[in-house]
Amino acid sequence: MAESVVLDPVDLRILRLLQNDARITYRDLAAQVGVAPSTCLDRISRLRRSGVILGHQLRLDPAKLGRGLEALLSVQVRPHRRELVGPFVDRIRALPESRSVFHLAGPDDYLVHVAVADTADLQRLVLDEFTARHEVARVETRLIFQQWDCGPLLPPGPEAESREETTGKS
Repeated sequence: MAESVVLDPVDLRILRLLQNDARITYRDLAAQVGVAPSTCLDRISRLRRSGVILGHQLRLDPAKLGRGLEALLSVQVRPHRRELVGPFVDRIRALPESRSVFHLAGPDDYLVHVAVADTADLQRLVLDEFTARHEVARVETRLIFQQWDCGPLLPPGPEAESREETTGKS
């Protein structure tokens, strides 16, 4: 398990604001946090070096790209052995329909979030790319009707102040 990094209240405010708007300027971020822009830049650089900030991602609307149907595929791999797991994950990650892959504990080995054009495309994906693989024992499909993003990710601990600042509630 990765080692956690000690973050002070200024770091937490920076992370909260960046998660809500990663395009905010350093000047605006520094002003909202109450530090000098150079201090803000130094802190962000430290958070990147320590691995707290992993990168920046562009979010796209799958429906506007012709992939209006999303689903979660629960997959059992049998036998569940290292020499099969690596190639399976590599293949699934390479599929243009795959959005994310989770390795799980429990009755299912993987949960794969996919985005496809329609039900026929989903059926093709499941039959041609999942169940056709010799190591896949079972696939269960769940359609996603709607998805919501949640609040910023912060370390565990006293959260009352963080929740109030994020939601504006006391």
